[in-house]
Amino acid sequence: MWIIQKEDSTATKKEIEVTCALIMGGEQVLVTQRSEQMPHPLKWEFPGGKLLSGEIPERCIEREIREELGIGISVRELLPSVKHSYGREIIKLIPFICQWEDGEIQLAEHRAYQWLHLHELESLDWLEADLEIVNLLKKKYLPKRS
Repeated sequence: MWIIQKEDSTATKKEIEVTCALIMGGEQVLVTQRSEQMPHPLKWEFPGGKLLSGEIPERCIEREIREELGIGISVRELLPSVKHSYGREIIKLIPFICQWEDGEIQLAEHRAYQWLHLHELESLDWLEADLEIVNLLKKKYLPKRS
């Protein structure tokens, strides 16, 4: 006799805190495309990364952007976090509006980057959690159409 037990999907999921930078230039924002070697290859995202143990989110995003893009940023504003389930992980994505302060972009992990107007963001193939951030960004900065 076989006994099949259902796996408790909520008990086995691990929550990971990840920061992302919405580096603004007027009504444009910097976006990055994941490389073929990264999980979720070729998807578009806002650059950032995982919090280290004991690290505060603001320092995390500054560190991650320096490591991934080679530029310095300053954090201007925290936006509401979003959570998204990717299989056995739940990502808590912590977005910050940021300003580019110094350096020249040099991609360390990503395949590509581009500056997009807020109206153009939906044209990309986004990671699901980042798509929620796209919607937040548009609500915040784009005028409502009647």
